[in-house]
Parts: sequence; C-alpha cells; structure tokens
Amino acid sequence: MHTLNIGILAHVDAGKTSLTERLLFDHGAIDRLGSVDAGDTRTDDGAIERRRGITVRSAVASFTAHGTQINLIDTPGHCDFIAEVERALEVLDGAVLLLSAVEGVQAQTRVLMRTLKRLRLPTLVFVNKIDRTGARTDALLSDVRRRLTPHIAPLTSVTGAGTAQAAVRPCPLDEQAVEALADVDSEVLAAVVDGPAPTSGQLRAALAARTGDGSFHPVFFGSALGGQGVPELVRGIVDLVPVPEPSGAGGPRGTVFAVRPGPGGERTAYLRLYDGEVRPRQRLTFLRRAADGRAREVRGRANRLTVTGRTGALTAGNIAALGGVPGLRVGDRLGELTERAPQFAPPTLETVVRARRPEQAAPLRAALLALADQDPLLHARPAEAGQTALLLYGEVQMEVLAATLAEDFGIEADFAPGRVRTLERPAGTGQACEEMPWLDNTRYWATVGLRVEPGPPGSGGVFTHETELGALPRAFHQAIEDTVHATMSAGPHGREVTDYRVTLIRSGFCSPVSTARDFRGLTPIVLRRALQRAGTRLYEPYHAFEAEVPPDALAAVGAQLAVCEADVEETAPAPAGWVIRGELPARRTREVELRLPGLTHGEGVWWSRPSGDRPAR
Repeated sequence: MHTLNIGILAHVDAGKTSLTERLLFDHGAIDRLGSVDAGDTRTDDGAIERRRGITVRSAVASFTAHGTQINLIDTPGHCDFIAEVERALEVLDGAVLLLSAVEGVQAQTRVLMRTLKRLRLPTLVFVNKIDRTGARTDALLSDVRRRLTPHIAPLTSVTGAGTAQAAVRPCPLDEQAVEALADVDSEVLAAVVDGPAPTSGQLRAALAARTGDGSFHPVFFGSALGGQGVPELVRGIVDLVPVPEPSGAGGPRGTVFAVRPGPGGERTAYLRLYDGEVRPRQRLTFLRRAADGRAREVRGRANRLTVTGRTGALTAGNIAALGGVPGLRVGDRLGELTERAPQFAPPTLETVVRARRPEQAAPLRAALLALADQDPLLHARPAEAGQTALLLYGEVQMEVLAATLAEDFGIEADFAPGRVRTLERPAGTGQACEEMPWLDNTRYWATVGLRVEPGPPGSGGVFTHETELGALPRAFHQAIEDTVHATMSAGPHGREVTDYRVTLIRSGFCSPVSTARDFRGLTPIVLRRALQRAGTRLYEPYHAFEAEVPPDALAAVGAQLAVCEADVEETAPAPAGWVIRGELPARRTREVELRLPGLTHGEGVWWSRPSGDRPAR
C-alpha cells in the first residue's frame, strides 16, 4: 500500500482541525466527529489546545482511501507557531491549503502559499465553508488568482453557495484553466498555440505533472462540517500528489520533526523515514549540526516504535512514534545530515519570566529548559535575580507557554512585556591574557589567554583552542569553555553576544593548588577585556514586508513607511493599485500594521516576515 504524508495548512479559524475530523470520520478512522467548540477533537489533544480552540503543535492521524494510506499532519494556523508549520513542511509529500469561502484570502494564507511555492511542494487548495452565509465562489477564485497565484484550476463547482443546501459537483477544465496550465506546461502551450487542441487525457496528465512539481494548484470547494466536496478532495490527493520513491541508497534515512513529552517524563519523537527500514529495538544513530558546524551523534535503541496506521517495522515513506533514544531533538537526522529543511528566521521577541513564588525559581528554569529541549527555536537562558530570558514569536505563544507551565509543571509564572531582541557581534579582533597567581589583589591559581574575533553569520558562539591538547586537565578546560559562553550572554552594551569565535591562546595551572573555580573566576575578566579591545556592534532584527494599497493611498503609505525607517526596494503596479516591497526594523512593524487600515480606508493588505538583522541605527 502506498503512503502519502499530507499537511493541512491555513490561516487560523479556516477549518483545518474540522477538516481533519471529517476526513478521519468519513473513512472510518474515528467513530464520531469531534468539535473544536466542544474541545473533543482528535488532533488537538492538549488541554490548552482544546480550551483555546487553536492548534499549537503538529499532530499526526491516519486513514486509508482508494488503496492509499494518508497520514494527515494538522499544523498550527496562528502566525506565532510558524516554527511548527516549518517543521511539518519538511516531512510532507503534499499539502492542502485551506481558504474560507467567507473570509477569503487572509494574510497568513499568503505567507503559507509563498512558502509552499518556494519549496515547490504539491499543493491542493480547498475552499471551505461554502454553506455559510456570505460564501463566495467566482469572486473568491478571482481573489486567489490575484493575491495567491494565477496558476489554478477549479476541479469542482458549487450550487447554492451560502446556504445550507450548498452542493458540490465535478467540473471540467474551462478555457481560463487551460490557459493557466499552458503558462507552466510547454506541451499544453504548444497544443493550444499550434494545435490540435489538447485532449482531456493530455490535460489530466499535464495537471498531475504540474501539480506534482508544485507549479500548479487544483482548487476544490466544500464544507468540512457538512462533508460536501470532501470525497472529491480525497480523490484529488490520491490522483494528483505523487508518491515519493525511496532512493535505495542503503541504510535508514529520516528526520525527527516533533517531540512530545509524556507522563512520567518520557519523551516521544516523531520520525519520518525516507529510505530503508527501522525495526523495534534496533540501535540507531542520529546526527545534528552543532554551533561550530561539526556533526554530533545521539545514539539509542528504539524500545518503543509505533508506526502510524500500520504495525511492524517502519518503512520508507511512513511516520512512527519513537521512544527509547534519550536526548532526541527536533531536526535530528537519521542516516545523514542534509540541508533539506527550510530555515525560518529565529524568533525576535524577548521576554523575561519570573516565578510568582520565589521557591519555584529553580523549578521554573528547569521546566523552561525542558521545553526548550523539545523545541530548538525556543531559547531559554538565565537572567538576573533568578529570572529566565526567553525568545518567542509572539504574544499568543507567550500565553500558551504560561498555561503550559501552570498545567504541566504546576508553576505560576509572570512574563514581562515582550521587547524586540537586539544582539551584539564582535566588530574586530582582540585578545587578553592574565598570568597566575595575582590579579587586582585577587589570587587566581590559573593562567588564561583568550582571543575574540567575529564568526560567520549564524554560527552562534564557537570556542576553540590553540594550546596543546591535554595541557590543562579536562575539568579546567571545560570550566573555561562553559564560562566563555555564559559570559557572552551580556556584552558591553548589555545584549547577548553572538556569532563570535573565542580561542584559548594561553593556559597554565599549578598542581595541586589550582581548581576549576580559579578558571571560572579568571575567565570572565580576561574575556571582557579581550571583547572590549575587539569592540562590539549592536544589531536589530528586520522584517521584509509587502503592502498592497489602493492608488490614492500610495503617497500616504509611502510617507508612513519613511517615518518608520523602512527601506523601500520596489513599488510596482498591481491589479487593485500598488505593491510596495522592502524591509524595515522589526520594532516599527506593528506601528505600520496598525496605521495601514486608516491610511487605505480599510483596503490595504500587509504581509511581513523576519528577514535577518542589520546594524542598529
């Protein structure tokens, strides 16, 4: 039996979880339909997800249709959880992008479609809620062509849209759809231009081929709650999304895309396998890329192996819940390290967390570190007065994290208002050295010499040495390395230092007097002196933006962007006015978003995403 791993993606409240419930129910995987409002859905299995009615973590469910096993990955829709969406995209064979027939194309829908098109992931569009008052069909297709992609073809049509009697029926490719297909398929273009006209068989083959390479997007109408149009969508998934073929390269090859905690502290990792086979109790070696660029190994035995929708061994193309390999993290690779995963910019919102009860300060830090171990994009580090600093994507993520701490760990925590994170990077090279035993009237039985220099962008912090290996006892060497990274949490400007390379250039000790404490005390003094000589520069995060504005609002929006320090890269005509593209500081993004509706009489559309950082002005 073939297997397809399909992601369901959409803007929040478009109906992703409801569609998942409908697919599972219609194909016998569950015996009743769950409801988001009632909080009894299959995939939103966390108490927080049930209470808030949003998906926070990717979930996997399975059903069989037309001789194919379809594994559904129901992903978050809220932009604060875009990292979860990114991790799900890596393991997908295809995607279903949901739109509401009432609300239409939303800002997050456009963000998702941009990502799907960049990855050339086979994507079908499902227009949900056709039975709701205000549902649109033809007008919505025009919006999709204008705001998402012109390369679409409706494969179903709707009668009675906007009423409880709404019905769906298959429809052939019309002239507009054939022209759109000709834009991306040379054979169809030749047939349209030179004749004879392409046959229905040729069009179906071209539709499957271009959907398979991600350049064309079939559209289906329906209702997740009422069930209309869902059988046609399933048929489209089976017929139009290609089943990946294993490369036959040899051993097992896969990736961990989710890690879930369980009762008693055990953790379950979700593994997508691309090649080979994994059997229960098999010894496995996972690889991850460390900050210094070297590969790190994580070894263990698959004591628990539950294959989604099947029994027995995990084979290529399938997903399994894996237990028994301690220390696994999202992004760990089985078999080999690749660069297949799309890379989203790191979170830019920084907050400080404090336990309401002082005696819970240590448990709070341990809980946050445990959560960060499950999620590599959740960064936690010690802060002043027993507090912990966190990096997040947004306020909703902060609220969910607070609820998780209270419900899963029994810790009541207060979050400081989020602020945009700025960083320091070394501006040049500097070095310092102190010899034992005297320094500023303080005795340290240690000699430490350090050189600080800039590292490659995105490298984080790297510690290395030029001294002879074994010149120091291992405990002393480790004390220097750990203290270097801890000291870099606050540079001369009070911000975290990143993308640095610190080299140990001189060392010495006096046996048996020297202790690791001497090296932990001396290293910060030497490092700060070297960092001061190297100099640092502040960097702030930027967002790439795109604004669609009506013709009469171009001047006003342009002036507002200039006030907010935006660098406008392009102003181009669009069907409904103008499109402005560029970059601006992340700290000004919210200001533009709030002012845009008033400047454009409610007709402006704003889209932005993290795009790296620049020197602070």
